[in-house]
Amino acid sequence: MRGLRTALCERLGIGLPIIQAPVGSAAGPDLAAAVSEAGGLGMLALTWQSPEEARRTIRRTRQLTTRPFGANLVLDFPVDDLLTVCLEEGVPTISTFWGDPSPANARIRKAAALHLHTVGEVAEAVHAVADGVDVVVAQGWEAGGHVRGSTSTMALVPAVVDAVGPVPVVAAGGIADGRGVAAALALGAQGVMLGTRFLAAAEAATHEVYRRHLITAAGVDAVYTRCFDGGWPHAPHRALRNGTLRRWEAAGSPRAPHRPGEGDVVAVDAADENHYRYGDLIPLPDMTGDLEDMALYAGQSVHLVHEVLPAARLIHDMAVQAATTVGALHDLAA
Repeated sequence: MRGLRTALCERLGIGLPIIQAPVGSAAGPDLAAAVSEAGGLGMLALTWQSPEEARRTIRRTRQLTTRPFGANLVLDFPVDDLLTVCLEEGVPTISTFWGDPSPANARIRKAAALHLHTVGEVAEAVHAVADGVDVVVAQGWEAGGHVRGSTSTMALVPAVVDAVGPVPVVAAGGIADGRGVAAALALGAQGVMLGTRFLAAAEAATHEVYRRHLITAAGVDAVYTRCFDGGWPHAPHRALRNGTLRRWEAAGSPRAPHRPGEGDVVAVDAADENHYRYGDLIPLPDMTGDLEDMALYAGQSVHLVHEVLPAARLIHDMAVQAATTVGALHDLAA
């Protein structure tokens, strides 16, 4: 859309500066492909898949779209084999998070793919660029899911832009509509990465229970916590306050294994696998049980999520609102 296309769009091969965050198990082929087909960059979350599963996921996404998409790997886990699969399959953009990007960067660069790395502080951004990262994603503290730093998006993004320019910066955290896109561009970012809003996309692999909570929650319900750490210990995150979180807080926020209801099975999936109270998995469509007590990741922008819509509609509406907002700001300056 006129006025929104940035230099980063050219590098990523996309029409709009909108990237779908790799929102864990919700970010499968259907969501990633729908975002890419709509002109943004869809992102697969592959860290917790086996190499064979990841290869199938990538190939399924290619069946759904001919447009560029990316794959995310969390460097706090053993992902070398997964990176091999991504590069063998020719995924054009690799996104990394939560760790030193330099070992992965050498391999990504050799394969001529583009490397995005998410940071939470300025020093981390400078280090990433020194290691050869192509694009820095500056994630503000108000973001949902796992949160790297402690600085708000409004303060972090321009500081990172100043520190690493001309390397492109993508803003993440607290953005859920076109006004946020316009604000990020005004701060010097060349794109935005949205997670919470896409959790309520029609193509996201999220259970209806989760979607209802996203639609009805307020920003104050999105709590910065360490409650849901099963599977990813010592990683702070932001999730909606629910029964599990309230019980844990009321007990004084004890550490495992002394938390109330430790070991409770709160969900069972279609493969008859149990999922536990303090696990880090979200409610998925095939699950049954006390799904409201699972990790309901969401950022403070959840207050702007009002309905479930197809990803294409979300991106179209964001782009129109962003262009309108940019135009209004030009009029004010005239």
